[in-house]
Amino acid sequence: MAVSPKDRFLTVYGRKPVLEALADEGLRVDKVILADTARGPGAAEIQRAAKAAGVPVQRASAHRVKVLAGNGKQDQGVLADVVAPRMRPLAAALDDRRPPDRLLLLDGITTPANVGMILRTATAAGLAGVIVPRRGVAALDPLVVKASAGVAFRAPVLRCASAREAAELLIEAGYGLYALGASAVTSVFDVDLPQRAVFVLGGETGGVGAEVADLVTEWVAIPMPGEVESLNVSAAAAVVSFELVRRGLS
Repeated sequence: MAVSPKDRFLTVYGRKPVLEALADEGLRVDKVILADTARGPGAAEIQRAAKAAGVPVQRASAHRVKVLAGNGKQDQGVLADVVAPRMRPLAAALDDRRPPDRLLLLDGITTPANVGMILRTATAAGLAGVIVPRRGVAALDPLVVKASAGVAFRAPVLRCASAREAAELLIEAGYGLYALGASAVTSVFDVDLPQRAVFVLGGETGGVGAEVADLVTEWVAIPMPGEVESLNVSAAAAVVSFELVRRGLS
């Protein structure tokens, strides 16, 4: 199965994030791409850092760098592809001889800080995978990396095109889909889970989208005795992740 570069690397852009990645001995930078318009002390510093780290530097047009970075205003003419060793396509994970038992699926979560904090929490809890679709969820960019305190580079990220595609693949592979919803009757602390289960975390405002809601096995809620309607999605992810730890199921 051919793996897209987007399913192998996290791309960071901007002078400071690129220099930080090059200086981190725990990371492997595949390459640096520098705009052909980038000149002066900043560009020279990046070239020196890349040489010291043994990382090749490629030149490209400023437009090409903007396209690759996916950000037209903040790339500063430079980006780096950082190897994410645990990132892979969802389909590849499901084809394993022993597919992961417990996963999170992000659906419509567009705030980078939330995605980053979820990756950090799920990794801390030892979950086998967080499904981050390429469409409908915040791009895995420096804002996500910062919110995760750098954990995003090492998080067990599983990629697919959309949350709907993920849900269909998971159901076909025998997973139950458990979506968080404030009005659900069953508590996340009481729900009976099959051997393979996925918790769906919906967007900050709209919750779980209709395309995925149609496929949900059961809706579950986090009990909140206090006068609060809902939790931030990253807080909800933490509750779910460590409930799985408590059950010995992460």
